[in-house]
Amino acid sequence: MQEHDLDAFQSLFNQQITIQNYNKLPRHFQEYAKNILEMGRRVTFVIQEMQEGFGHAVYCARDAIGHEPFLLMLGDHLYRSNGEISCAEQLTKAYQQHATSVLGLRQTPEGQIANFGTVTGVWLEENHLLNVTEFVEKPTVDYARNNLQVRGIPKGTYLTVFGQYIIQPKLFDFLEEHISNNVRERGEFQLTSALDRLRQEDGFLGLMMDGQRYDLGLPESYLETLRAFRQE
Repeated sequence: MQEHDLDAFQSLFNQQITIQNYNKLPRHFQEYAKNILEMGRRVTFVIQEMQEGFGHAVYCARDAIGHEPFLLMLGDHLYRSNGEISCAEQLTKAYQQHATSVLGLRQTPEGQIANFGTVTGVWLEENHLLNVTEFVEKPTVDYARNNLQVRGIPKGTYLTVFGQYIIQPKLFDFLEEHISNNVRERGEFQLTSALDRLRQEDGFLGLMMDGQRYDLGLPESYLETLRAFRQE
């Protein structure tokens, strides 16, 4: 986050709403308010002083994360599992089983792939677990047709990033190298190229997620999110 956002986030996670407003809430929203305060006791905020790209934002959290594998979730997404196991837990179980960095995947029509990171690879478990052989950030349709098709995925459909990852801390070494040498893509320090470096050295898996991802960063996706949660 940027410094001018810090007070708002700290207030959200650390300050209880007034007792008058709390008493007006339905019971399940009261529990939700308590849960937010409980989460706040475990949240660490990190400032990204300059907006230099997604890879740079992740790198800013290096000291807070330390030397352990970490769960990365895109902040402008909402995630909903189709079953009892959360999306994050699905990835955690895959990581624990294989001890290799893993990201969530979903099928996306080619008309939308210019908005998302896209992967290709070879199935280790058919239509479930993929050995990733290439990461591409927001590919063109022509590139995807020639290089990113995956066996068993319908024609005109590709595997894109779901927005959740479990990543080995070695990623920070590649991000630091890119930042130190001013290696930019489209003017920013991107995450995808560093992920591909990690894939080349340590391997990377892709897990088809049993759940939905709602992207709040695109107008049409935001409207889809509102419609989906309005039905609650």
